[in-house]
Amino acid sequence: MKMGKREEHSESERIVWQGFPSWGQFSWLYFFSLLAAFRGFLLFRFGLFGWEIWIGGAVTLLLLTFLIRRWAFYILTPTRLIIRNGYTGHDIDMVKLEKIQSITLQEGLIARMWGIGTLVIRTEEKDRVLRLRGLKNPDVVEAKIKALLPFVLGSSEE
Repeated sequence: MKMGKREEHSESERIVWQGFPSWGQFSWLYFFSLLAAFRGFLLFRFGLFGWEIWIGGAVTLLLLTFLIRRWAFYILTPTRLIIRNGYTGHDIDMVKLEKIQSITLQEGLIARMWGIGTLVIRTEEKDRVLRLRGLKNPDVVEAKIKALLPFVLGSSEE
């Protein structure tokens, strides 16, 4: 993977966890794609004009899902949490773990059914929030981040 702009790496920059948003994050696109395909099928079945457009729209929505999913790539190292563009490899946002003040898990009803959620990470900087959206097993990712926080805070005191 092309890595793009970022700080120099050291042993402390090994990757602890990484991942893209879950496929379940885009269930709304699947739903609308299914509706468009169904309408296209009905038009085709009854010999009416325009079924090609509806089927094309359904396929386009599914392709869009593939493109959007790879837009954000999440990386956790022992010192930083990074949101990286999955296509260019450039960092979109980054926070040093020592700057994290709180981590909140948000899950809606449908997200809970899919086993996904959003981690909202608040930092020391006023009004700065990072959102890791569509994480599969977000509680596991939250635990990994929290497990590194004492290490980061403990090592900065030495």
